[in-house]
Amino acid sequence: MFASFRRMLLVLPLTGLVLASALSAMAEDWPQWRGPQRDGISSETGLLSKWPAEGPKLVWQVNDLGDGYGAVSVAQGMIFLVANEGLENELVKALDQQTGEVVWGTRIGKVGNPDQKPSYPAARSTPTVDGKLLYALGSNGDLACLETKSGEVVWRKSMRDDFGGEPGVWAYSESPLIDGDKVIVTPGGEEAGIVALDKKTGETIWKANVKEMGAAGYASIMAFDADGKRQYVSFMGNGLVGVNAADGKQLWAYTNTKGAANMLTPVIGGDVVYSGGGRRGGGAVKLIAKDQGIDAEELYFNTKLPTAIGGGVKIGDYLYGCSNSTLMCVDFTSGEIKWQERISAAASILFADGRLYLHTEDGKVMMVAASPEGFQEISSFSPPGQPEGTGKSWAYPALADGKLYIRQHGTLWCYQVK
Repeated sequence: MFASFRRMLLVLPLTGLVLASALSAMAEDWPQWRGPQRDGISSETGLLSKWPAEGPKLVWQVNDLGDGYGAVSVAQGMIFLVANEGLENELVKALDQQTGEVVWGTRIGKVGNPDQKPSYPAARSTPTVDGKLLYALGSNGDLACLETKSGEVVWRKSMRDDFGGEPGVWAYSESPLIDGDKVIVTPGGEEAGIVALDKKTGETIWKANVKEMGAAGYASIMAFDADGKRQYVSFMGNGLVGVNAADGKQLWAYTNTKGAANMLTPVIGGDVVYSGGGRRGGGAVKLIAKDQGIDAEELYFNTKLPTAIGGGVKIGDYLYGCSNSTLMCVDFTSGEIKWQERISAAASILFADGRLYLHTEDGKVMMVAASPEGFQEISSFSPPGQPEGTGKSWAYPALADGKLYIRQHGTLWCYQVK
């Protein structure tokens, strides 16, 4: 009996260690725009299945971080964001993940297109963290590589000056893509619509001549493989374009979803790509190898499908996203609307642990079941102390290590949701 008791004492700590390791493995960083895979999907599990009426536990709230519509990235115990202080100073800021305290701030440029109409001049993008370095694109087209620990600038490039870049009316909004040894961005315009740079030095690897695609859009570029080719797809001013990852050669284009504002980052499933343009509609193309190139064959197009700035996520066979203030579930390959529900305002969206997390333009946070069977709101709340006079809440939510981050311009809330 005593021997059995001793064995039990030995097993219990080991069991606890295994459980702790398993839980730790389920936690992850959110190192870039829309998360680890850039698709709005988190692999974290064990999250709260429901929130109290006032919302989950508020870990901390930080104010006066500066203006900005961009989301946050979370990595290595730090939170990174782009914010502007007035129109002359746009900065990357690093915060301590545990406290929200600002650790450093580095100016990368000024606010782009301040005279835009309608007028929403402010920082717009999300930093991309890659090891000891991060990459951020300012709204005026200033691309900077910084050290994550110190904020020291490693190298800089200008989309306008170095590549003859042409942004849309509302300035540059893209979040840089890191793919292997390259950083990929979309200057837009005739000289270099898309460029690949050496991520360590900033030296140009290739420039993609896609001048018929016009100015840069407001979405972020995506990488994927189709027909055995690595490629990048960008939703630019005149539509969707895919280029070869090796040399920037244009592979295909699709212009039917070109809208007044191309904001929705392309949603990809295998060889199918979905895009949606403001005041136009959403549609999907299937990429088919033909002769020496690729054809983008339209699968469907519908003016009622998701186009909103909050993007979309593909979960299984279904796409979830907003068209104006209507949240909907759509069959990804057929375009059939499975359900649609009016909510208070259009929302940015992420998926985790079987549920959708929404941040609406009017400042509400919602949890909705990710099911094609019908709309089911699980919980909702409004973060306290929302800044007044800042307009719509366009910053995407972020989820890292069991914590949900909600930003509204200069205010950032951190909630414990695990």
